[in-house]
Amino acid sequence: MTARRPMIAGNWKMNAGPDALHVIEEMVEALTPLSDQVDCLICPPATILAGARSLTKGKPVRLGGQDCHHKTSGPHTGCLSADMLRAAGAEAVILGHSERRTDHAESDALVQAKTAAAGEAGLAPIVCVGETLAQRQAGQAEATVAAQITASVPERAPEGLVLAYEPVWAIGTGLTPSLEEIIAMHRAARQALARRCGAAAADATRILYGGSVKPDNAAAILSLPEVDGALVGGASLETKSFLAIVRAHPMLSRFGSA
Repeated sequence: MTARRPMIAGNWKMNAGPDALHVIEEMVEALTPLSDQVDCLICPPATILAGARSLTKGKPVRLGGQDCHHKTSGPHTGCLSADMLRAAGAEAVILGHSERRTDHAESDALVQAKTAAAGEAGLAPIVCVGETLAQRQAGQAEATVAAQITASVPERAPEGLVLAYEPVWAIGTGLTPSLEEIIAMHRAARQALARRCGAAAADATRILYGGSVKPDNAAAILSLPEVDGALVGGASLETKSFLAIVRAHPMLSRFGSA
């Protein structure tokens, strides 16, 4: 099995107050000593990516976008291409988040097109998948996620592909699946990816857990087999809580950095 480097990614969503760049500066300073063992990624709104780039230049902390268009240019008002995000300082991009799928009616086919575009632009695509509460209660969680992976990920996995398993019912609610359910879903996701892209690509792909990840549950979640890190929402907006989640990773404890 490939030794996959852990990743903790912060999804700021539509949150960026007047002190946003100061917060990123704080985070970069705090996270840099920890980045030898864990990849740290901050995904702020695109409006501050270029400003944040000057703060991360020469540092191991990386920046990402929250979405991109599937085309490189054209009459698409209000949209950003993957190349534009790359030029602004992003190295990765979150795609297919449940909020995009719900608020903007994004289909699996569109997510797949965006994933391919991101890969072609040199961005690492972070493809989000997850079931609703109704699907889980109906016993369809694994089948739902497998179908999303099959339809959202190109058959030839892009360089740097990351999956993020985020049960829709856990995002921003304070609820999380049991540890056993998280293990089962991550294993099912990797099996689905192997069927789609081949065993080698699946083995190399990091699968993150997302959905109400907080400092008080991070250590338990990040210690689980098959969990290669976390996609963090609200708790990534403040340096103290995001730093606590990164420090909770067992890789840091092993090397005496926590």
